[in-house]
Amino acid sequence: MYGKLSLQNSPTNRAVVAGGLGVILLTGTVVLASRRTSQPASKAAPIQGPEMIAGPGRIEPLSEDIKIGSELSGRLKSVKVEEGDRIRRGEVLAELENADYLAEVQSAKAKVLAQQATLRKVINGARHQERAEALSSVNEAKAVWEDAKSELHRRQALFAAGVVSREELERYEREADVAKARYDEAVQQHALIDDHAREEDRSLAEAELKLAQAQLQDAEAKYEKTFIRSPIDGIVLRKHHRSGESVSNSSTAPDPVLTIGNRERIRVRVDVDETDVNRVRIGQVAYVTADAYGKQKFWGHVVRIGQQLGPKNVRTDDPTEKVDTKILETLVELEPGSNLPDGLRVDAFILPDQGDVARNH
Repeated sequence: MYGKLSLQNSPTNRAVVAGGLGVILLTGTVVLASRRTSQPASKAAPIQGPEMIAGPGRIEPLSEDIKIGSELSGRLKSVKVEEGDRIRRGEVLAELENADYLAEVQSAKAKVLAQQATLRKVINGARHQERAEALSSVNEAKAVWEDAKSELHRRQALFAAGVVSREELERYEREADVAKARYDEAVQQHALIDDHAREEDRSLAEAELKLAQAQLQDAEAKYEKTFIRSPIDGIVLRKHHRSGESVSNSSTAPDPVLTIGNRERIRVRVDVDETDVNRVRIGQVAYVTADAYGKQKFWGHVVRIGQQLGPKNVRTDDPTEKVDTKILETLVELEPGSNLPDGLRVDAFILPDQGDVARNH
């Protein structure tokens, strides 16, 4: 064909083409080497550490919420405290109407006094005047008997001499027998009055005294139950009843008068999801946040971990929240000065082991 050059069979042309390819390959190699030298070494991917354990929680006092009520049903005579008042252990916080219980105490005290007097009488026996009177009766009966015996002896001598009849003799014999019987009776009466108390009489008196004392203790215990006292040093968190209202004592329907607690320290009861229970330990650093306090963090540490899974205690407002998930109750104690209201819902975050380092940074 005209106008076309054929390079296939030309040695000179083949040499030129081969040289050009060599230059191109050498140039590409130099460029690639230059790129490897100028490109910085890539950094290794950071190692991800364990994530924080997050869960909802609720604020409670150090002592937990203590709901105190009355052991007796009745009407409140007075409630002596208000919400926020500081209280001391043993302090009377409320009192029931108790005039009838007080009357029972006074009646029981009177019975005890009466039984104590009866026991003393049994132990001490008759009074000195009674003993003297009994002895006088003995002496009098003895004198009458001695006189009757003398008269009888005289009549016996006269009867032997034929001066008196047998009928008269027998009359004096009967009088002597009667005098002897009266003397014996006086002697027995004196012995009874002068003798010590019998064992059975004393035991009976002692038993009756113990019964009266037990009745007094029972009356005093019931009267004491009309006073509602504080079991701890703390603060009044909630006042459920006021003076004049009725309260009941029922195991099926608790009716607290007050809710109290010790707020020297406050704690958070956190619901830890069952998938995280293997990562929570006592002493781990934690913090909580609440919507009312913005981004402020309240720091603390784990002080107690539950031993049994259970249903959720704190419900959020998230409509997608799973309610059938099991949780493990965990207590986080906050640092002093964390003044959060009791019952406040919070978000709790428990840091992994390096939590202290993260907090310091």
